[in-house]
Amino acid sequence: MTVKIIVIALYALMIIIIGLMGLKKTKSFSDFFLGGGNIGPWMTAFSYGTAYFSAVLFIGFAGKIGWGFGYSGLWIALINGLVGVFTVWFLLGWKIKKMATEYQVSTISEYLEKRYNSPFFKLLSSIVIFVFMIPYSAAVFMGLSYLFTSNFDLPYVYALIFMGLFTAIYLVLGGYKSMALIDMIFGIIMVAGVIVLFASTLHKAGGIGQITLSLQEINPGLTRPVGPPGIWPLLSLILLTSLAPFAMPQLVQKFYAIRDRRSVKVGMFASTVFAFLIGGVAYFVGSTTRIFLTPETTPGAFNDGQPLFDRLMPELLANVIPESLSVVILLLILSASMSTLASLVLVSSSSVTKDLYHGFMNPAASDAKLTRLMRWTSAFFILLSVFLAYLNPDSIVAILGISWGAIGSFFLGPFIWGLFLPRANKVSALISGIAGLVLCLGLYISGMPSPEAGTVGMLASLALNPIVSFAKIKK
Repeated sequence: MTVKIIVIALYALMIIIIGLMGLKKTKSFSDFFLGGGNIGPWMTAFSYGTAYFSAVLFIGFAGKIGWGFGYSGLWIALINGLVGVFTVWFLLGWKIKKMATEYQVSTISEYLEKRYNSPFFKLLSSIVIFVFMIPYSAAVFMGLSYLFTSNFDLPYVYALIFMGLFTAIYLVLGGYKSMALIDMIFGIIMVAGVIVLFASTLHKAGGIGQITLSLQEINPGLTRPVGPPGIWPLLSLILLTSLAPFAMPQLVQKFYAIRDRRSVKVGMFASTVFAFLIGGVAYFVGSTTRIFLTPETTPGAFNDGQPLFDRLMPELLANVIPESLSVVILLLILSASMSTLASLVLVSSSSVTKDLYHGFMNPAASDAKLTRLMRWTSAFFILLSVFLAYLNPDSIVAILGISWGAIGSFFLGPFIWGLFLPRANKVSALISGIAGLVLCLGLYISGMPSPEAGTVGMLASLALNPIVSFAKIKK
């Protein structure tokens, strides 16, 4: 315990020092939000990968999907790497950077306003970002708090407060420059952590062959290409987590900040390898929860014999990882989550500061005032996220599903076709975005699981923009 506390204290000190370094280098809003638009390939690659994966993956998704789907959860890791990372970089990376330079924009809301000549689109999109990023951020805080509770016996609320203050200090100080620099460190920690996690799991379970036999004894479906829940639940999770990144504002932002075309090529391969490694190990280890955890041996992960999905991975890690290496895993999940939180906070606060305040309330606001307001808005967003996490509204997978689903449903159609379809227009874009969002929320409210509701909404958004555009031209 003492070693863990010392390591976490040193880790926190490092982050604060980097935040202070970033504070000295942050002279403008562009510096704070985009690092001056001059971030190199390795920083961008690690920043993208660490923003993609967080405690949501290791605590929520790996536990619930591993328990329910077994080995077939690995399809999510594979398609995430191929589609959500490689294809996004290949198709969109340089195109987004060129678009940002051509339109002179720094947020996705500004792009939609200029592409479709619609201030209303900018207003609506900024509201969607701020509202639906809050549950995503809350889910990350929940995952981190469960981890700290299991490692340090801290009450859940104390862990939440600690993580909220920690995030606020380092991000509010230095903005994107601090974040890009520290994301490289976070990424290296994550790579080391998943290697330790994979090796420890194999050693504890007796190798892949023994893990496979054990899962087959529990339920043969856990080792089949499609796990027990069936093809549609699996496909919806794959599509949700692989298609949404094409228009998730916190991931799109990485390309606004990248330096040049060469940086896109290098970053594309680096971030894809990173995604395969992190996602593959997380879902594989998650599939072993059925082997290591039972109501009798780990009662903290169950309630009346039913698994508490957000508690499965913390309990598994405590059982699998040797005490001497547990601090590495703690840093792994902490690093993944801090970078994701930083991305969410920056994008959400910019939607208020840059898009709402500067765009509608005070267009003449000075750069210094925008930077100052950005810091205050970031702190406010963190406060709201921590409060929602305190309410503990649902499982992490459900919360992430509605957050990614709603944002993807609104932005995918307008953003993607705005880049690739010249005839896409304001009417078709607004219809696709609003209809996708309403469909996603309507299905969720009616009882459909959030990953499935989000998937349907995103597919509808993608389909409607070209259909309406073509129909209008034909008419």
